[in-house]
Amino acid sequence: MSRLRARKIRGLPDDLPAGERLLWQGAPSWRALSVRAFHIRKVAAYFALLILWRVASGLADGAGLAEIVAGCAGLATLAVAAIGILLMLAWLSARTTVYSITSQRLVLRCGIALSMDLNIPFGRIGAAQLSLNGDGTGDIALTLPKGTRIAYLNLWPHARPWNFRAPQPTLRCIPQAARVADLLSRSLAAATGGQSHAVTANVGEAISAPIPPQASAAA
Repeated sequence: MSRLRARKIRGLPDDLPAGERLLWQGAPSWRALSVRAFHIRKVAAYFALLILWRVASGLADGAGLAEIVAGCAGLATLAVAAIGILLMLAWLSARTTVYSITSQRLVLRCGIALSMDLNIPFGRIGAAQLSLNGDGTGDIALTLPKGTRIAYLNLWPHARPWNFRAPQPTLRCIPQAARVADLLSRSLAAATGGQSHAVTANVGEAISAPIPPQASAAA
């Protein structure tokens, strides 16, 4: 019976306590995730350069068209396979991820093979950084207090890129990111007793809320 109750609300590890409300749920756009987390454009460009180099080398050596095509076939097959795998991983990552904002916390459920729930009470969020993409999707990276232990590899791709020493849990490639950031900003302010912080659609716009003194316990 307890197992059924624990999964009553998708994306949350348990039923919400009395007085806590679910404000928003979402997931990454798999297309945006494939570009910005799995870098399929860079992979495609890399293989395109390899194929062009192979063609140029063949022409320089006086090879015939059939020989050049045969030489490029293996690279083309490898490129299609690599891009296909990355697209599948991006789709699975998006499909198995649920981001939730309640009136008291932010919850990240992620994991393709093994599901992981990361509960972050608002009192543990020092700042939230919004980075918008041209397609309207964006990332919201969360800064946690010093000493918080979270493995970067356990978070990835739901982590701010290249922040290995102090990993920042991140809502990656979410649609309508500016609206979500505004909701999070107002929820943080309401929960911590601060004032609302307006969030615009500018790249790198920051939203923040103070960390209360009593919020020193681990999340």
